[in-house]
Amino acid sequence: MDLMRLGRTNLFASRSGFGALPIQRIPREDAAAILKKAYQGGVNFFDTARAYTDSEEKIGFALSEVRNHIILATKTMAKDKKTLFRDLETSLKNLKTDYIDIYQLHNPTELPDYDDPDGLYQGLVEAKKKGMIRFFGLTNHRLKLALQAAEEQKYDTIQFPLSSLSSDEDLKLVELCKKNDIGFIAMKAMSGGLITNAASTFAFLRQFDNVLPIWGIQRMSELDEFLSYEKDPPVLDEALQQVIRQDRQQLAGSFCRGCGYCQPCPAHIPIETAARISLLLTRAPYRSYMTDEFKSQMERIQDCTHCNHCKNHCPYGLDTPNLLKYMLGEYQKFYAVHHAD
Repeated sequence: MDLMRLGRTNLFASRSGFGALPIQRIPREDAAAILKKAYQGGVNFFDTARAYTDSEEKIGFALSEVRNHIILATKTMAKDKKTLFRDLETSLKNLKTDYIDIYQLHNPTELPDYDDPDGLYQGLVEAKKKGMIRFFGLTNHRLKLALQAAEEQKYDTIQFPLSSLSSDEDLKLVELCKKNDIGFIAMKAMSGGLITNAASTFAFLRQFDNVLPIWGIQRMSELDEFLSYEKDPPVLDEALQQVIRQDRQQLAGSFCRGCGYCQPCPAHIPIETAARISLLLTRAPYRSYMTDEFKSQMERIQDCTHCNHCKNHCPYGLDTPNLLKYMLGEYQKFYAVHHAD
């Protein structure tokens, strides 16, 4: 697999990275098989997070024997230096390693004070001096904050959602990171599952030689597809450009990306799925959403307490409670027609 230089880290990563959020949903042995096959197929960049339940542990279980041949990136949602070090120690233990290649602040709502001795940034600096991490970065869903971080050049990498649906404004961040030699890690390359033609977004992102997509993988078939693209990269020809144009037309405007920052929900509403169900029903096989179990989950929207936790935590500024109410109505209409199919 081709390698790319990840900005000023001077790390050479596989052009396709492994996004390890989804493997928290599958058994350990299944995850290990996928991770090992990814490594054998040339993938050397694995991105996870402290918040992804047992994802770190599964990576440690599967890949500890090849630790020196891979790049490990993980994240902390800590708010202060003390908690950062506690999370870092846990991540080191879970990943079965004595250092993290790229340690990232996980979607902070604001950039930390660079000079606060007890703050997050000084925690990153101290962890690097101690050899616990090699480089540090920032992940975010807020373009304004990501651009600020790129301008200030305090981080070695920036992780941001990027796909064939991305706007020209988003692409300015790609250009700025390249200008300032900051590694760009692209998350949500499939836009939370709403992009159904992986070749189109693969070819779109491959235009940018400084962008490292991390593909969220939980099935062997998904891994096989991306490995096949590395062997025979799809070309961004007129046919794929037409796919992208159609996707952008259908998904124009604000929509839920399924990032999960709205959770937890006190009414146990599956917000990440429910808030985009009308799109999922038309862009993915719908039968799994026609079960009595899923219907009961959707109906939890009626139990919304209007605490506004979801609305206040949406990095895209969505009015989530009203969006959920609308989606329930759309789901009920679809269910009435298709549940017996």
